[in-house]
Amino acid sequence: MFANYLIGLREGLEASLVVCILIAYLVKTDRRDALKPIWIGIGVAVGLALAFGCVLEFGSQELTFQAQEALGGSLSIIAVGLVTWMVFWMRRTARHLKADLHGKLDAALRMGTGALVATAFLAVGREGLETSLFVWTSVRASSDGTEGPLAGVLLGLATAVVLGWLFYRGALRINLAKFFTWTGGMLVVVAAGVLAYGFHDLQEADFVPGLTDKAFDISGTIPPDSWYGTLLKGVFNFQPDPTVLQVTVWGLYLIPTLALFLAPVGFASGKGKVKIPDEQGARGSEPTKAS
Repeated sequence: MFANYLIGLREGLEASLVVCILIAYLVKTDRRDALKPIWIGIGVAVGLALAFGCVLEFGSQELTFQAQEALGGSLSIIAVGLVTWMVFWMRRTARHLKADLHGKLDAALRMGTGALVATAFLAVGREGLETSLFVWTSVRASSDGTEGPLAGVLLGLATAVVLGWLFYRGALRINLAKFFTWTGGMLVVVAAGVLAYGFHDLQEADFVPGLTDKAFDISGTIPPDSWYGTLLKGVFNFQPDPTVLQVTVWGLYLIPTLALFLAPVGFASGKGKVKIPDEQGARGSEPTKAS
């Protein structure tokens, strides 16, 4: 459940901060007339993400077992690729995110209502689709027959919405650089488990060989149905009897990706601060998502 909570919190908070920047800029520049189109675009983006998640969940149930495993494995690999790109993209561009969004808003304000809706939709929609795909694959990988994984995601998203509102009101100040660095690193660990599970799905679908080639089997020491086995599966997507391919893929992805992600990037201390004003003009200090 913790891994899924982390996904919901991390992905949801990124979307929340984008919304904060959009809304705060319009309030600050006294363009409240443009708020309605922005909220429409945000609403359409959220609706599209929910619809995409429903298609993945209910559409896959109509497939044969082999097709389900092939689809789940393929989408798991795609999801890991998107999440990996996202965490590194944030490292490169987070310091300029606010300025980029302001520039797009200025251009949209000159073009009219439709452009405002499109700007908000595109800004939030990418985050929403990535979140839906990664949440679906992660919940599928860590499912233990209960509603715990899905509940973790929903709780994480709810926490992100609350934090976003507090940031906007200037009532909360945390070091977002450190927050996104630590959560990004943990997200890479979760992604490694999802990737290994995806290749296991492909093996079960007979798309990739080696299903019976076990790297080790410690089911007797860590039973999958024990509380600690369930905890390890929920946090790390741990499997007590992985195949050789799963362990190989897990190591080849996790070690270099985590090393690159946590490598120093040379940001000077004290840089990368932005302000998010609330509706009354109060200002809250918010470190950017640079890591």
